[in-house]
Amino acid sequence: MNGLLTAAQLAPAVDTYLAAATPERRWDAESSFAWAAADADRLTEGQRSAVEFVTVIEDHLPGYFDVYQRHFPVDDTVEPEVFAHNRELYHFTVRWASEEDTHARALARYQVAAGISEQDALRTSLAAVGAQRFDLPYEHPVQFFAYALVQEKATQIYYRQLRSVIDEPVLTDVLTRLSRDEARHFTFMADVVTRYLQHHGDAVVEPIRDVIATFRMPLADTMRGYWRWALKIADTARYDHTDAYDSLIKVLDRATMARTDKLDELMAFVAAARTMA
Repeated sequence: MNGLLTAAQLAPAVDTYLAAATPERRWDAESSFAWAAADADRLTEGQRSAVEFVTVIEDHLPGYFDVYQRHFPVDDTVEPEVFAHNRELYHFTVRWASEEDTHARALARYQVAAGISEQDALRTSLAAVGAQRFDLPYEHPVQFFAYALVQEKATQIYYRQLRSVIDEPVLTDVLTRLSRDEARHFTFMADVVTRYLQHHGDAVVEPIRDVIATFRMPLADTMRGYWRWALKIADTARYDHTDAYDSLIKVLDRATMARTDKLDELMAFVAAARTMA
């Protein structure tokens, strides 16, 4: 793909992310929670539905990871300098994928432990959606990071808002840990988008604008009943990806000292999209 950062330009963002994910801060679905105390009777019907919804979204991790594998390959189909960039990115994606897969495992484990679902039935229902192909219709590399910036921040915000209406300690703990991880994922994406703006300037403004103009949360166009379900869970805790646009505007505003008309227009466009939503 044209317009890539160099490996040297990307590496500091990867190093910063990995340094923040210290062993002391890591957790796992098997031993980090008091699963025996999980109690879905303390949840409303809407809260149960929200847990089921986000479990489906998180469990589609193989599809999300495959996007990076296809668009940033680490094999002999790319030139050495592109491979070097993609290899740096791979250091991030494998850690990110491990964390996201842990999210899926924790949410599924909660459903079973709390009595929301039986294990076999849950596996079957997740497989029905999980087998569907996921892709992003982008050509410029910055678009993959701009998309993930909004998606990760929107997910973090929703977990935080859902946690605020929950009165169940185990689920509260799960949502707290998920939210913290998503915040770090957002920070990485924001760092990378900032570097694209610093190194490529106005050349990446239009690709980022296209992401906002066509943005859909993961599975919005592939999962049957997505919008109906999304509206239902929004009645429990606000669910609106445009809540992340304020954070995107801050990233754009702080990216460079030399502001341009194109960058100002992009910020105004994002702000208008937030207002309309």
